[in-house]
Amino acid sequence: FFILKDLMHRQDVDEIICATDAGREGELIFRLVYNHARCKKPFKRLWISSMEDKAIAEGLKNLKSGRDYNNLYYAAVCRARADWLVGMNATRLYTTQYHARLVIGRVQTPTLALLVDRHKKITNFTPEKYYNAHLYCTPELEGIIEKIKDEKEALKIRDICNGKKATVTSVEKKEKKLSPPQLFDLTTLQRECNRYFGYSAQKTLDLTQSLYEKKLVTYPRTESRFITDDMEGTANHLIGIVHDVFGFISPEKPDIKRIINNKKVSDHHALLPTEQIKNADFSKLSQDEINVLMIISNQLMCATGQTMRYETTEIHIDCEGYDFVAKGKVIIDPGWKKIETDYKSKFKKKQTNKKEKEDKILPKVKKNDTFEPVACDLTDHFTMPPKHYTEDTLLSAMETAGNTEFDKDTEKKGIGTPATRAGIIEKLINSKYVERKGKQLIATPYGINLIEIVPETLKSPKMTAEWENTLMKIQRGDIPPNNFTNNIIAMISKLVNESQSLPKEEAGRFGFVNEKEEIGKCPRCGNPVYESQKNFYCSNRECTFAIWKESSFTKNFKKKITKAMAKKLLAKGKVKVKGLYSKKKDKKFDATVVLDDTGKYVNFKFEF
Repeated sequence: FFILKDLMHRQDVDEIICATDAGREGELIFRLVYNHARCKKPFKRLWISSMEDKAIAEGLKNLKSGRDYNNLYYAAVCRARADWLVGMNATRLYTTQYHARLVIGRVQTPTLALLVDRHKKITNFTPEKYYNAHLYCTPELEGIIEKIKDEKEALKIRDICNGKKATVTSVEKKEKKLSPPQLFDLTTLQRECNRYFGYSAQKTLDLTQSLYEKKLVTYPRTESRFITDDMEGTANHLIGIVHDVFGFISPEKPDIKRIINNKKVSDHHALLPTEQIKNADFSKLSQDEINVLMIISNQLMCATGQTMRYETTEIHIDCEGYDFVAKGKVIIDPGWKKIETDYKSKFKKKQTNKKEKEDKILPKVKKNDTFEPVACDLTDHFTMPPKHYTEDTLLSAMETAGNTEFDKDTEKKGIGTPATRAGIIEKLINSKYVERKGKQLIATPYGINLIEIVPETLKSPKMTAEWENTLMKIQRGDIPPNNFTNNIIAMISKLVNESQSLPKEEAGRFGFVNEKEEIGKCPRCGNPVYESQKNFYCSNRECTFAIWKESSFTKNFKKKITKAMAKKLLAKGKVKVKGLYSKKKDKKFDATVVLDDTGKYVNFKFEF
C-alpha cells in the first residue's frame, strides 16, 4: 500500500490508470487504495477481459474515464457493507446467545440451508414399492407399463396378458434436435470438472487462475457464456489452433455466430483458451492444469459444432385392453456430439455405459401388426430418495436459488457469484457445518442445528437472491446505494432487538455448547485450566496464567508441552521428560521439568 501511495503522490505522476480486474471487486480494490491514499488525481479505467498482449494494447488505446464506473464501485461497497454488517452482527449475536462460536454469512447461511433441506428430505424419505409390467412381443420388441403402485393390479395385468395376442395400435416417429452447448462460464466449468474429474469448485478455480496467469486461458471469474461480435475472427482462429495442439475434431463448418451475444457479455466474455497455447510448454503444466485447459478448449469445438439430429420412435401395443409402450432412438447426424465423444475417448477414465430403453433401435413395425403368443412378466422397484448434493449439483442449486420467486425480467438470480461460490463451500466445510464424503456434500449435525435456530431472513435463498439483484440495479444506476444499505441495517437491527439470550443449559440442547476438558486447576487462582490451540490457559479472564505449548524454553530443548505433560505440571508441579536436547553437548537427555511460576511469568527449571 505504501509503495502505491508513494507512486500516486509522485510529482511527475499526473494521472492514474486503474488496471485491476474488470469487475465489481476489482473496482472496489482500486477505489479503496485510491481513497485511503487520499489521492485526488484524475484516473482512467483499463477494461480488458483477456491477458493477451494484443488485448492489453487494445485496451490501453481505449481507456475510459474512471468516473464512468462509479456505480460499479457503489455496488461493490454495498456488497462489502452488507457482508460485514450481516456476518459481524449475526455471528456475534448467535455466538453469545447460544454460548458457542456460530458463524453466519449473507451467502454462506442460505447455502447451508440448501444442504440441510436436502438432508431432511433424504432422512424423512419413505421408499414406496412399484411394479413395471413387461410385454415381450419379439426379442427386439418389448412394451412396458411403468410404475404400477397396486400389487394386485400388477399381478392382474401379468396374468391376463401372458400368452395372449398383442396388436400394434400406433407407431409415432419424430425427428428431434439437440443444440450444441454454450461456452463455459466459471460455474459451468466447475460443475463439469467436478462431474468428470472429481475436482472441487475451489480446485477448479485455482487451476483456471493458474492457467490465466500463464496466459493460456481468458479471465476465469466470468458469468457470461458468450463472446462479443468483434471476437468472431479470434474464435475462428482459435478453433484451428486447438485442433493443431490437441488433435480435437474440428467442426466441419464452425458456427461462430451462435456463441456471439453482446448483450450477454458484461464484465467478461466466456472462458476460452488463448493463442498462447500453440507455444506452451506442456511439460511445465500439471496434469490437472492440462485437464482443465483441454476441457475449456474442447468446449469451444463443441459449442461451434453442428446440431445433433436424432429420431425417436414410440410404439403403443394393446394387449387385452392394456396399453404397453416401447421407445427407441436412432442417431441421424451426431453433429457436435461426435466432437464430445472423441474428446472423452482421449481419457482413460472408465465411462459408465448404461443402455437406456429409449436408446434402443426398435424393429420396423406398422399399425395393426400382431404378435401371438406374447409373454408378460413383472419387475419390482422402489422409489429412490433425492441424492445428496455434489459440488456440481450444489453450484447449480446456488445459481438458480430463488428463481421461482422472480419474474422473467429479473436480471440477477441465485446466491453468490461465480467468483465466490467455491469459497463459500470451503468455508462451510472448514466451519464443520458440512463434510465431504467422496463427491457428496453432507450437512453435519452442527450445521443442521444452526439452520434450526436462524430466522428465515438469514437462510432464505430468495432473500439473498433479491440482494444480489438489487446490487445489479445499483451497478446500472437504477437505484441509490443508500436504499440497499439502510434496508440491511434495518433488518439486522430488528434481528438483534428481538433476540433474547438463552441460559447455557437451554442453549446446550441444540448441541452447540461443548463442555471443555479440564486440564487441571490454576496454581494462582484455583479456576479450571483449559486447552487452546497454542496454550493451556486459566478460564478466569482476570488471571494471566498460561502454559505455552511452544516457547523459547521448549525450542531450546526441542520439546513441546503436551496435554499429558500439562496435566502433571498442574497436578504435581513437575513432570519427567525423556529425550530433551542439549545444544551444548549435542545429545539428548532425560530430566524432570519443574513448573516455576513467579506470579507474573511461567518459567521452567530442571531436576536431575
